[in-house]
Parts: sequence; structure tokens; C-alpha cells
Amino acid sequence: MNAIVQGFPIFLLIFCRITAFFVVAPVFSSRGVPNMFKIGLGFFISFIVFLTYGMKQTIVPDAEYVLLVLREVLLGILMGYVVYLFFTVVQTAGAFMDLQVGFAMANIVDPHTGTAAPLLGNFKYMLIIVIFLMMNGHHFLLTGLMDSYEWMPLSNELFGRLMSGSVTDFLARTVGNTFLLAIQVAAPLIVAMFLADVGLGFLTKTAPQYNVFVIGIPLKLIIGMILLILLMPGLAGIFEKLFSIMFESLEQLFGIVQGPPPPEG
Repeated sequence: MNAIVQGFPIFLLIFCRITAFFVVAPVFSSRGVPNMFKIGLGFFISFIVFLTYGMKQTIVPDAEYVLLVLREVLLGILMGYVVYLFFTVVQTAGAFMDLQVGFAMANIVDPHTGTAAPLLGNFKYMLIIVIFLMMNGHHFLLTGLMDSYEWMPLSNELFGRLMSGSVTDFLARTVGNTFLLAIQVAAPLIVAMFLADVGLGFLTKTAPQYNVFVIGIPLKLIIGMILLILLMPGLAGIFEKLFSIMFESLEQLFGIVQGPPPPEG
């Protein structure tokens, strides 16, 4: 009983970080995943982390303990948000493509978030989740979550890093990078649509009798769909690169909050 009383505060801190991560991180935070499953998975992973890492820790549950719980929840949300940002790259790229091709008029409801999402963005988001699961990306995410206790122990310096502005600076740069990546993913189709618009502009000048609005919309749809089919084989390579950048960003976040773990031995 004494061991349970001593271990429960540490287990609760671990549970808070892991559950907060599942609330935000893609795949796990999907509306299709039952809440009971999320809580159960969070409990069992927290229990494993507690047995391997938490048994060595000692925490006195005093008035400061509330701040420790808040810090762990913030850490879990931060980690999940960094992962989520890189999944939204494809949705942002899809929104750019939809705007150029003409699919922006047909926004659909995203089953993962329950909000309106761009047509191509939603398609690519589902595609990236399938590829992520095929590459066992969810296993790497869980491994990274468990390894985070080596980089960011329960006695971490998150509040100090927030005060110094290093975490805010990292988040601002990451958001900027994801926006740039979205433009790079959508660039081939955007450039092609721009050239199609230029061609239609020349057509208007040379043959005014043609109604560009009648010709332009189906023409851009046909060109857009053909290009999308041609670009499909290269998407796996793009997503793989995206995942490697995502895990590098997670490692940067770990380094900013606390720094690399001390060498063993």
C-alpha cells in the first residue's frame, strides 16, 4: 500500500503527458478511435513507462504538484501539436490545389476532425495516414513518446524555456516550415494551372469569340486530374521525407526543452 501511495503521483504525471499527446496527435486523436481505447492505451503505455522509468523517480505531492501536472499536460500537447502540424501540410497543399483546379467550391466534411476540408486535401490526408500506418509510423511515434522521458524527464525545464521564448521561437519556425512544405508539395499543380490561365488569356486575346469561362473550368479540371494521376507515384517519397522532417522536429523540441540525455556508463 505504501508503494502505491508513493508511486501514484509519478504514474499520474506520466499518464497526463501520454494522454495529452493522444488527444492532439494524428491517427490517435481521430474521431473514429473510441475514447475508451485512447484512455486504455494511454493507461497501459503509462504503466510500462512507470515500470521502466518511474520506479526510479521520487516526487513529493505538495502544492507545487499541480504545476507539475500542468507542465506534463503542456509537454504532451506540444509534442502532439508538432506531429499534427506535419500532417496538416498535405491538407494545406490540397487547399492550394483545390483553389487552382476549381474543387474549392466542393468542400467536404473531414471524418477525422468533423470540420469542412478541401477535397484534394482530404484525399491526401487519408492517403498520408494509410502510408504512415503502412510504414509503422505509429510505432515510431509511441517509441518517441516513451523515449521523451530520457530527453525530458519529469524534472524538466519547460516553464523556463517558455519564459526565455525558445519554445515559442521553435513553434513559429515549425509553422513557417510546414507552410513552405505545403507550397512545395502543391507547386507542380499550381504552376501548371498558372500556365493554363496564361494560355486561356492568350486565347481570349486571339479569339474573343470563345467563352473562356465555359472552356476554362472543364479544361483546368481535366489538366488538374491528369497531373494528379501523374504525381501520385511520387507522393510516397514526398510523405517519407515529410515524416523524417517531422521526427527531426520532435528531436529538436526535446533538445530545446531539456537537451540530450546523459551518456550511459
